[in-house]
Amino acid sequence: MARHTVLAFDAELSALHETIAGMGGLAEEQLAAAVDALATRSDERAAAVVARDTEIDRAESDAEAKAIRLLALRQPMARDLREVVAALKIANNIERVGDFASNIAKRAMALSQLPPAGPMKSLVRMSKLAGAQVHEVIDAYVRQDMEKALAVRDGDAEIDAIYTSLFRELLTYMMESPQQITPCTHLLFVAKNIERIGDHATNIAENVCFLVRGKLPEDERTKEDMSSFTVLTPDGGGSR
Repeated sequence: MARHTVLAFDAELSALHETIAGMGGLAEEQLAAAVDALATRSDERAAAVVARDTEIDRAESDAEAKAIRLLALRQPMARDLREVVAALKIANNIERVGDFASNIAKRAMALSQLPPAGPMKSLVRMSKLAGAQVHEVIDAYVRQDMEKALAVRDGDAEIDAIYTSLFRELLTYMMESPQQITPCTHLLFVAKNIERIGDHATNIAENVCFLVRGKLPEDERTKEDMSSFTVLTPDGGGSR
C-alpha cells in the first residue's frame, strides 16, 4: 500500500512537471512569434499570438489544479512539498511571460499601422536573449540544475543593460523627431515587456534554487536597469 502511494505521488508529480515544461515551451514560442510579428509588421501573426495566450492561461489552471490535488490528497513534506510549492510559483511566472508576449503582439498590431521607426535590431537581439533565458531556466527546472538556474539569474543583467541603452536611444529618437513619438512610445513598452520577461525568468531561476536546496539565493541579484535615472537634455546630452 505504501509503495502504491509513493508511485501514485511520483506519477502525479511527473505530470505536474510536464505541464510546467509545456507551459515554458509555449511561452518561449509566443515571445519569438510576437517579436517576429513586430519585425515583419504582420497583423496576422500578431493576432495569432494574442489568440494563443489562452492556451498558457489554461495550462496554468491545469498546473494549479494538479498542485492543489497533490497538497490535499498526498500531504507532501520536505523536498516533496518544495516541489509542489515551486511548481505553483513557476507556473505563475510563466503565465506572466505569456501575458507580456501577448502585449508585445498587441503593440505590433498598432505599429503595423505606422511608418517604420526605432532600433528594431536591438529589440530583436534583446528578445532573443530573453527567449534564451526562458528556455534555459525551464531546462534548469526540468533537470533541477541549480548551477544552470544561477547562470540564468546572473544573465539578467545583460538584458537590463540592453534595455537601458534602448530606453536612451528611443528617447533620443523622439526628441529629434516629434513624428517618431507615437511609434517610439509603443517600442518603449515593447522593450519594457521584454525586460520584464527577463525578470520573470530570474524569478523562476530563484525558485529552482529554492526547490533544490531549500532556500533562495542569499546575495542580491545584479540589476543593470538604469532607465529610471536616465535624463536627456535637448542638446542631446544626458546622464545615467
